[in-house]
Amino acid sequence: MSTLLLTGASGLVGARLLPRLVAAGFECRALVRGEHPLPPEVVAVRGDLADPDSLRAAVEGVDLVVHLAALFRTQDEAAIWRANLDGTRNLLSAVEAYAPRARVVMASTGNVYDADAARPALETDACAPTAAYPASKVAAERLLRESGLTWAVLRLPFVYGEGDGHLASLAALAPRFGLHPAHTYSVAHHRDVAAAVLLAAEGRMDGRVVNLTDDAAVTVFELARYGGVLIEGSAEPLVDPWSGRMDGSLIRELGFVPVVPTVAVAAREGSL
Repeated sequence: MSTLLLTGASGLVGARLLPRLVAAGFECRALVRGEHPLPPEVVAVRGDLADPDSLRAAVEGVDLVVHLAALFRTQDEAAIWRANLDGTRNLLSAVEAYAPRARVVMASTGNVYDADAARPALETDACAPTAAYPASKVAAERLLRESGLTWAVLRLPFVYGEGDGHLASLAALAPRFGLHPAHTYSVAHHRDVAAAVLLAAEGRMDGRVVNLTDDAAVTVFELARYGGVLIEGSAEPLVDPWSGRMDGSLIRELGFVPVVPTVAVAAREGSL
């Protein structure tokens, strides 16, 4: 049985991913700073990515590290850089020292791409982040690629499902970030995040940056409505129409087949 460490186990994605990793047969550890509800099969390891000395117990002897932990819901840009870049640096240093043969799968974001793109973003496209969160993730990706470890980077889109509240939050996010109701975004259900991580755990993505998307991009208006909120429409011209859109061809070439191919399917299944 392979031993796995998950960071970010208490987040929206991590809390839904961890039980699936257990079900897949991994012996799971979760890096936690405090008390968090975890599946009974999971070993909680106290530590903090900001404290390098606390990470040895978490990584020693692991075969796989799934690095989800990140900070982005804050206006404190310095804190974002400390968590996402310095925290990743500390984690990778610990893996290099105590589990150098481990595979590291790191979650990143589709927000790293150029908002002015003329088509859905490919993994080979240059990154042009304009905010601290995606910029810090690009820098963290670079650390991983240059680490000498076995690695994969999974760039996540708008993730939703299983009552996580993300769809309903668009009613507040749309005016805050000036999101046009007709703007389309790449999305993925939590079940497909797990499917992609398990694919990476097999080594299918080694040495690659890979976009995750389902089979159909969805408008902000539709996403909010699926979340139970009707937002105001607009006939104003759409600016940067490809921002937030990723090309998902590569991950399919690597063997990925969406478990939940569209938001409409998730709605029919009752898994929003």
